[in-house]
Amino acid sequence: MIKPWIFEFFATPAELVQQFDAEASQRYFKAYIELWASAEARGFEGIFFSEHHFGASYSPSPNLLIAHIAPRTTRLRLGVLGMVAPYHAPWQLVEEIGMLDHLTGGRLEIGTAPGIPNEMAVVGLSVDEARARHDEAAEIIDKALLDPVISHHGKFWNFDNLRLTPRPIQTPHPPKWVTVVSVSSARKAARRGAKISTAFHPQSKVIEIFDAYRDEAAKIGRSVGPDDLCLRRQVVMLDDPAQIAQRREAFREFIKFDPRVNLPGQPAALDSPSAHAFSIGEEEFIVGGAVAVAEQIIAQCSSAGAGHFAALFDRMAPPALMADYYRDFGNVTIPLLRSAAK
Repeated sequence: MIKPWIFEFFATPAELVQQFDAEASQRYFKAYIELWASAEARGFEGIFFSEHHFGASYSPSPNLLIAHIAPRTTRLRLGVLGMVAPYHAPWQLVEEIGMLDHLTGGRLEIGTAPGIPNEMAVVGLSVDEARARHDEAAEIIDKALLDPVISHHGKFWNFDNLRLTPRPIQTPHPPKWVTVVSVSSARKAARRGAKISTAFHPQSKVIEIFDAYRDEAAKIGRSVGPDDLCLRRQVVMLDDPAQIAQRREAFREFIKFDPRVNLPGQPAALDSPSAHAFSIGEEEFIVGGAVAVAEQIIAQCSSAGAGHFAALFDRMAPPALMADYYRDFGNVTIPLLRSAAK
């Protein structure tokens, strides 16, 4: 079985980038809230929201979206891939995790990320500092999920005997996730006891990353399997070659501002232990009708050993078209994924 998720970027509507219109913006929010609430009836496993800042996304505080969607659903898992830990106090993230696990009735998934370099640069945060802050914050979060009273003395945070409440209701804690694009990050996540999600890379690199995760887990005696691995891809449910080509080009135009990405004629500006370069493989784009999409997802997840698939649906599509994607994916694709052999 492959568990189907939505990965929600929640792009800023193009017509509101240059000139804000309060009524249009409110309509956009309402349309997406209805869309996300409908995901449960369509058969999705859950929604992973994302945190982005400074214009590209309408999701600077995804935890607020989770709190809003939670009472409109009963089964849907809700999480963030990921909360950008360098922008926050880790003790406050722990408290929010406890609150959200209550508000979702124990349906919360925890995800953290160091952020993306072009957003960090806007506020003068270097990649190295962001990675160091993320790693220290993750250490604090991990300790606090197991102990209600913690002390910590590090480079960025120092405190003694902090009591963090409320405690999460899932035991021992909600599932932890990390987004990775490198072998070293996958190994680090395995040692933390976190699940991993990856994207962008050609399938051969995805398999290499997942193999490294499995290998590192085996070294420390941790049992892992398909349920610990998620593949995220761009999903465009169109059959028109011209429209598909347009969507591919639009995505490449969007992603080229990330200095970690290797594109034809534009090598990555950043590739270091703190900012791992990645390339966009042809497998990144899963396109076609509902059956064709299912076949591609099953093939990729099966070859990589992933038990979860997160669909990043066409960010150029308006909410009404997105609702059609949810319908077709739910009616046809999801039953095929859930019946697929691991």
